[in-house]
Order: sequence, then C-alpha cells, then structure tokens
Amino acid sequence: MVGAWLLLWGGLALGCRGETAFLRRADDSTGHCTYSFTVASPVEATCPDAGHVTELRAELAALAARLSRLESRERVAGGSGPRGGEAGGARDSQQAAPATRLEAAYGGHWTPDRGIGVWGGNGPAWSPPRAARAGTAVRGTGSAPAHPAPGPAAAPRWDPQPLAYQELQSERTEVPVSRLLEETALGRPGSEDSAGCGELVWVGKPVVFGRAESIAGKYGVWMKDPEPVPPFTRETTWRVDAVGTEVRQLFQYEAAEQLAQGYPAKVHILPRPLESTGAVVYHGGLFFQPRRSRTVARYDLRGEAVTAEREIPGAGYHGQYPYSWGGYTDIDLAVDETGLWVIYSTEKARGAIVLSKLDPETLEIRRTWETNIRKRGVANSFVICGTLYTVSSYSAPNATINFAYDTATGTSRALSIPFENRFRYLSMVDYNPAERQLFAWDSFNMVTYPIRLSRP
Repeated sequence: MVGAWLLLWGGLALGCRGETAFLRRADDSTGHCTYSFTVASPVEATCPDAGHVTELRAELAALAARLSRLESRERVAGGSGPRGGEAGGARDSQQAAPATRLEAAYGGHWTPDRGIGVWGGNGPAWSPPRAARAGTAVRGTGSAPAHPAPGPAAAPRWDPQPLAYQELQSERTEVPVSRLLEETALGRPGSEDSAGCGELVWVGKPVVFGRAESIAGKYGVWMKDPEPVPPFTRETTWRVDAVGTEVRQLFQYEAAEQLAQGYPAKVHILPRPLESTGAVVYHGGLFFQPRRSRTVARYDLRGEAVTAEREIPGAGYHGQYPYSWGGYTDIDLAVDETGLWVIYSTEKARGAIVLSKLDPETLEIRRTWETNIRKRGVANSFVICGTLYTVSSYSAPNATINFAYDTATGTSRALSIPFENRFRYLSMVDYNPAERQLFAWDSFNMVTYPIRLSRP
C-alpha cells in the first residue's frame, strides 16, 4: 500500500507540472498485484532501438575479451612494452570507429592499474594509460609525449596520440671509375696480393670505360703503354676500331676519361692497314700484324713511321689459325712484366698455340715454346709473368680462364677461374703489367678486369 501511495503522490506531482502520467493496477503472471507507473519522455519522441543497445553490449564484450588477451600477453612478455601492434594492428584499426561511442559506457568500468597500450600497424587505434602510480608520467615507445596517469578516483579516457614517423633517406654519391680503381687494393701495383709475379687466381667483374658508337667498333683493341716514352705517359690511351678491310686509324687520347667522352687528341694514320685485334702498345711503339701477312711491324708513335718489321716463320695468317671467334686473329701480340710476346700457330704445330718472345726493338725471336693448347679451341689469350692464360669462350656470359702454360717449366694445366663476358662478344684481351689489369673489348665496349695474383 505504501508503494501505491508513493506512485499516486508521484503522479499528482507530475500532473501539477503539466506532464502526463499513468497509473495501472493489475495482477502479474504469478498472481501478485502489480502497480505500473508510466511517464512520457519530455525530449524523446520514440524510444531508442533495442538492437543498438544489444550491439553496444556485444562490442563491449568483445573489447573486454581482447583486453584480457592483451593483458595476458603483456604479463608473459614481462611488461616490456606494447606488443599488440605486431599481431593485431589490422583488427585495432577496424575497431577505432566505435571507440568514441564506447568511451562513455566503458569509462565507468575501467581500472587505472590495468591499462595496456595498443598500437595498430599503420597508426594508433586507441591508447589507454599504462599501469603507473597516480600522478606519475607514463612513457611509451617512439617519440609520443608522456601523459600523467589518472588517480584512483579519476575516470580514464581514451586518448589517441599520433605516432611520430621517421622517414628513411638514402644518399647516392657518384665516384669516377678511375678513383674507384685507385682506392681498391685488388689488382693495383703495390698491393700485398699483387706485388711481384705470381699465378693468376682471380678475375673480377668488368668495368666499362668507353663504348664505340659506329659499326666499325663492334670489335677492336684499346691499350695503354706500361713503359711509355715521353711525351706519352701511362695515362695516354690508344684505340683501334678493327671492323673493315682498310683499318689504318689509331686514335690517341690523353687519358681514359677522354676516351669515355669519345674525343681523341689525335688520330694517327698507319702507313699499312693492320689485321684484327692483336695489336699492343709497348715502349713507345705500336706493334701490329699488317693485313694479309705473317709479319709483325713496329710503328714508332713519336716519329709516326714503321721502324721495324719481321716475318714469323711458318705462322698462319688471314684465317688459318684464329681464335674460336674468328676475326683473322691468327697472330696476337702480348706484353707482360718480362717483355713482348707473339701468340700464333703453325702447320708444324698442327693448330696448337706457339708462343715466342720478341726483341721490342728489332722484333727478333729470342725463344719459342710450343704448347698443347689448340688455338681454335679457345676464345683469346694473354700472358702474365711468363705464363700464357686462355679464355674458354667469347660469348658465354659465365666463361672461365681454362688453361695456363708456364714457360718456366714448359708445362700446361687446366684452370677454372670465372670470367664474365658481360656483353657476349669478347674480341680482345690483353694484360697491362703496370696497372695489373686486363684490358678487353666486348661488343663495342672497352672494359677492364681487376685481377689477383698469388704471392710469389
């Protein structure tokens, strides 16, 4: 009865305020007498959707479950810092939208000493305070500022903070090839691996110095004098484009950089056309094979005239015993630490490589060695410290230095030193003993190879 009187007096009070109130008395499903008091809302025309409340409750339940899992992970990690962003970044980002809607509902159930910071993969989803004593500062990872933790009586709030990102930057510095070669210890005079003579043990990647622009430069020869005669220096560079029937032009460059630019300081016109890519420059002279002959000639670079000429007895020429790529490479000249060499073959040797040492002034043959290496079976050859080395292929990208013939012992051996044909048409390889590098011509491109010799 007391409840009924209270409801009645409440209805009268609302009635006095001009608001509609209803009092209903009826038995409930168990037979008890029940009084129902109804008051119309002064601001809401209709009641909120019950499904929306259900949705909020479901989101709260899911959020509480996720927080429980994160707290367990935090305890396992020993409280070492935020871990959620490593696995749950995508889910956190999807739940960032309802965070503001859940804030008020969840605020009353939050306990300050159970907070866990959660960071998404691409940014913060939400960030409650970490456990801390009231009034102390909480610091997270990165460069986000510290925030005071709320006291026991304060209701914590979600406080998303923007993460600070550091943009990674890379810098590129262009270094001239000449400087790079000077700074490396591989294949340079005076380095520990290259001092004195030794056996070839390594050939590096090719370095491009220049490129021929016309078809005449598909194959050719370029070189520096390891023992120059003034006014020429070791930097003076020489080049011949060897495609054609009347190859007479010898291009002179003051340095390799000028060669790369394609502007010669001078063009020498040889009195006789040369054949193929076997020429070398040594001790102030260009040594070459005149076209359609088995002779070797010396062209004096200062006097600009042929000063010596000698026939190589029995040497094949003009396609009789060339290297495997052809090009009339029957007679090939070479220079090493000991002097001037000529590489060829004869009918007597049945196509095997014959190696002879020449006097650089008179071109007289001092000594000859007959090897067991078939000349047509190799792509090119060069001499280092009195040992002849051959290249297996002129076109295979991953060729090898496959044979060596030692003139000191008169014996040959098989090798397998990797050698890269980057442009797949190797027409010339020569050794420069002053620079301890290989000079090569590979399908229009003038390249060098750093090398390493074993210690003597």
